[in-house]
Amino acid sequence: MPPQITRRALLTGLGGAALAACSGPGTPTADSATDSPPPAGPRVVTLDTAELDSAMTLGITPVGAARAQADSGLPDYWPASRLAGITVVGEIGSPDTAVIRRLKPDLILGNQIRDAAHFETLRRIAPTVLTPATGHPWKANFQQHAQALGRQAAADAVTAAYQRHAGQVAQALGQTGRRISLVRFVENAPIRLYARQNFLATLLDDVQLARPDQQNAAQFAVEIPPDQIARADGDVLLYAVYGNPEAAGATATLASPGWQALAAVKAHRAFPVSDQLWFQGIGYTGANAVLDELQHLLGA
Repeated sequence: MPPQITRRALLTGLGGAALAACSGPGTPTADSATDSPPPAGPRVVTLDTAELDSAMTLGITPVGAARAQADSGLPDYWPASRLAGITVVGEIGSPDTAVIRRLKPDLILGNQIRDAAHFETLRRIAPTVLTPATGHPWKANFQQHAQALGRQAAADAVTAAYQRHAGQVAQALGQTGRRISLVRFVENAPIRLYARQNFLATLLDDVQLARPDQQNAAQFAVEIPPDQIARADGDVLLYAVYGNPEAAGATATLASPGWQALAAVKAHRAFPVSDQLWFQGIGYTGANAVLDELQHLLGA
């Protein structure tokens, strides 16, 4: 297995990152007050990890951010020094509007999947932009966030740098034909085999890496019970755990004969990865760090 590299080393020199999703007609996306860009250095609250990545990538450290329910803090692929001044405003999908109000934000960023039910309350606190989705359409959402933040020039530089980076990684990896399996163990839920409509799938597409047949479906993920773990096999298997490993079934599955029988496991090509980066780091900073780790793990 390739030597481990530190998260801080991965982030050094990255041109930033951002998230995205896309908007659609007839859905609440923004208060009319967001027609004009906020002032320089706006006070921003982010309600999901993708929105956090967008703001941070564009040079704006939010005054408040929601954290994932199963995590004790905000995604740790960001340096602690950048996270230190951010107030946690509740869990993703359940924001604490009283805390948000006390922060006196100029802008609130979120998405309808998590916070459509909270939109009217949020927009009474500050102009609120909710993209319709998160994950798979992350590049489009990044552009919407950049527009709301008045950072379009910076966004253009970020996207151009990512395209160059992805091209370099694709060239380094070459056309090996390796099929990359993405597996996520989720607390109190079935095992997820990530398919083609999610953040990580777009990154693999960007560097021209193939997927196992089981994961080529045009959907977010395929859920399986532990006794069907054979369906998770690939030439390379990347897996992460969200929440408690025992409650997520990871502890038992990783010790099971079915897991040990996987070709990727027997070939020592099954690698644990950080859930906070790989599955929650939806944005350009997260994407750049994932591509660097991917290139390292594949030995290119």
